[in-house]
Amino acid sequence: MLLIKGSYHLIGSRSDGDTVHFKPDKKEEWGLVPGPHKVEHNTSGKAKLRLDSIDTLETHYSRNGNPEVHQPWLHARAARDALTDWLGFTTVDRLPDETVTAATPMTRPGWILTRGAGRDKRCIALAGKGTPPGASGTQIHVDEALLRTTFNHHILKEGLAYPTYYTNLFPDLRDELTAAVRQAQGDDKGLWKDDDTLDGATVTGIDSLQNHAVILPKLFRRLADYLYLGDPDNADLTGFPAFLDQAADEFWIISTGHPTTGLDAIVEVIDSKVRMTHPSEDLVFIEN
Repeated sequence: MLLIKGSYHLIGSRSDGDTVHFKPDKKEEWGLVPGPHKVEHNTSGKAKLRLDSIDTLETHYSRNGNPEVHQPWLHARAARDALTDWLGFTTVDRLPDETVTAATPMTRPGWILTRGAGRDKRCIALAGKGTPPGASGTQIHVDEALLRTTFNHHILKEGLAYPTYYTNLFPDLRDELTAAVRQAQGDDKGLWKDDDTLDGATVTGIDSLQNHAVILPKLFRRLADYLYLGDPDNADLTGFPAFLDQAADEFWIISTGHPTTGLDAIVEVIDSKVRMTHPSEDLVFIEN
């Protein structure tokens, strides 16, 4: 993976548990990021990171002009604070909309490991701190020991994020992350004591979805988008499986080895209850 040394930045952003701004010491190193998508950055080189293989509960989500929604605050803000604490920010001031207005210190040094950017032009990265494991701008072999030093591994071990894998992640690293997830699950840490993804979340409207349903964020986002196609306060979930089919997410089910299209293949809807039939660590999504 490509190693880039730089600094983390919060002020002016709405960083959550899996998104943060990063500025390379040499902004031209963004040009070394492989893949079909370029990293979008400003004149100074500052860009958004999407932290690889993790998905934390949403502190703010909106699509297609719909009102902004969030997932249950307890675990969403715990993940947000875990990131800033781990990076070394001692105080962070935010507006009610989550925008950071001040941070101490203003920036923190660190490094990232990346294999590319997403369609949204955010750099998909493992986040590191301390002494970099090599020279910035060079390719680094990432093994399980190095992965364990990253925030991505840390947040899964703390039980504050769902694993969300894509095909760009090597299987041995995926297995290491899954081991961290299962340890957190076994210890009932973080969100796992409240997780409804497999047991089923009752969704009667947008309020129950954002205030009570602790579920995989990808499923939450699909539900929010669907609810705003109708009356968001009075959910009619009968059309949700067809909506998932139309979204056509492509993924592999690891346990069966089957390529699959459409989350409707692994989501059940019974009256107002929605559940997934496979845990997120059993899925590998195809990045389009």
